[in-house]
Amino acid sequence: MGAREWQQGGAGLLLCEAAVPARRIHPRRAGLSPPLFHPHPRPEAMAQHTIQHQEQDATGAFFVQQGSQRIAEMTYSRTNPTLIIIDHTHVDESLKGQGVGRQLLDALVAWVRSTNTKVIALCPFAKAQFDKDPSIRDVLRG
Repeated sequence: MGAREWQQGGAGLLLCEAAVPARRIHPRRAGLSPPLFHPHPRPEAMAQHTIQHQEQDATGAFFVQQGSQRIAEMTYSRTNPTLIIIDHTHVDESLKGQGVGRQLLDALVAWVRSTNTKVIALCPFAKAQFDKDPSIRDVLRG
């Protein structure tokens, strides 16, 4: 057998051996731990985007706009002067993996803290973020 060499490939690692074609194996089977891919963006990969806020009547949104199109938004409905319901989050495919959804939520959390508003999270993304991060749960309705 010839010399072996591990190389990063698209779906895992490639085991390269002289005179033997490369074969794909999963990184964990290669004895690598933790996995090379982490599902959460690293801070250096998170570009900051300008988050805007708009509220009209009983609905509002935090959003990122490109030209005349909203390419990311988190929407809410106001139930009374001190309570909102987060009902939807959308991030365009071009922004996936950049932490834009979390940036929208962080802007909303800062706003509700400054206005003494409480939050109910019905949006699955927002609910998951509140479940994962105790530091923002103070804005949830008790």
